[in-house]
Amino acid sequence: MRIESEKYGGRCACGRDHAMATRLCVIEAGASEQLEQYLTEAGLDGLRRCAVYDEHTYAIPELRHPGAEQEIVLDPRGLHATEVSTAEVLRQLRPDIQVLLAVGGGTIHDIVRYCAKDRGLPFVSLPTAASCDGFCSTVAAMTWEGYKATMTCEAPILVAADLSVIAKAPAYLTASGVGDMLGKFVALADWRMAHLLTGEHFCQRIHDIMADATRRIWDNCLATRQGDLAAYEAVTYGLLMSGLAMQMMGSSRPASGGEHHISHLIETEPLGLGVHSDALHGEKVGVGTVLASNEYHRLTACEDVRGHVLPYAQVDLDWLRDYFGEKPWPAAYSENEHDCLAQVTPERLTECWPEMRRIVASIPEGETVRQRLQALGAKQSLTDLGVPEEKLPELLRISPLIRNRLTLMRTRRMLDL
Repeated sequence: MRIESEKYGGRCACGRDHAMATRLCVIEAGASEQLEQYLTEAGLDGLRRCAVYDEHTYAIPELRHPGAEQEIVLDPRGLHATEVSTAEVLRQLRPDIQVLLAVGGGTIHDIVRYCAKDRGLPFVSLPTAASCDGFCSTVAAMTWEGYKATMTCEAPILVAADLSVIAKAPAYLTASGVGDMLGKFVALADWRMAHLLTGEHFCQRIHDIMADATRRIWDNCLATRQGDLAAYEAVTYGLLMSGLAMQMMGSSRPASGGEHHISHLIETEPLGLGVHSDALHGEKVGVGTVLASNEYHRLTACEDVRGHVLPYAQVDLDWLRDYFGEKPWPAAYSENEHDCLAQVTPERLTECWPEMRRIVASIPEGETVRQRLQALGAKQSLTDLGVPEEKLPELLRISPLIRNRLTLMRTRRMLDL
């Protein structure tokens, strides 16, 4: 399967020009063996390459290592996309390198896409597992100086997804990718509601691409448990299309809403929360989707919101400092100083409530999502993530403060429900 990414660029009915950096995505068994051909098609042949792996990826038996003038192999122990890991790659990177190759999962890709941006180099994506939806994205969710932040980076010029490698990856990695994608049910609803409440820019084409990608994964993910190569192709296609939709938008808006913010809060590990989870990002997002869906359906069970709408009040920024701690405090402050929720008036929220209820009705019930995750063998609960269940009210209350993005979870501050 080939995705000619350039056809998604250009002038759109939404009024914007969608710029596409990715030229070609190939999803097929043996794609890594045909890499030289694809590099030529993408105009990257003849360039001096550096391939970046971690030790686990480097040792994958099914993986054919791409030809490269330099290889950087990172220690996988405690490896995350941070200022530390990116600095290590940049330290080792030879000055004569002309193109970077990311060989691995989401963490390696986020590290490489940041380094590509820093050095002004093109990069190529060689995913080894269907573990996340960020392979084609222009943004990276990175933990920077203790705070989970979405940072603008580089999208790959070329993606070569070898199904013979991806299908052999541990099942929990595929489950993580599926969890990341199921969050789009919530994220797309949040985007639609934000557009309704404030007129935030909305692109129907991007929405529909993301919705189709999510539905494909919902319909096909369980067959990956039997090693069905066609199912892996469908899941990988959905993940790549999600990244391309983010690329079209120029942000993670179509892919990240209230469910992702739960994951990001846990990953930031603020002092006040007092929890730590070694679960993968997509595993946290899958659980976050269950929790967000449950809460959104609970809120919108109220038919008439009159009498339950509160005036806007800014979050206490001094309290925010105590909660997050000194290191992540500046980033937390910047996300809440100019609160997007301030654009919403009680009158507008009351007026929009009936349509918001219809939008939330499009999100699968939390129990339905949980059952799908269970059938996939994925993590389904806070307990599975190593987070005490009694932290749920706090997660729902604090998680929207991690990102200045209008979601129904953030709008809860104006609802007495």
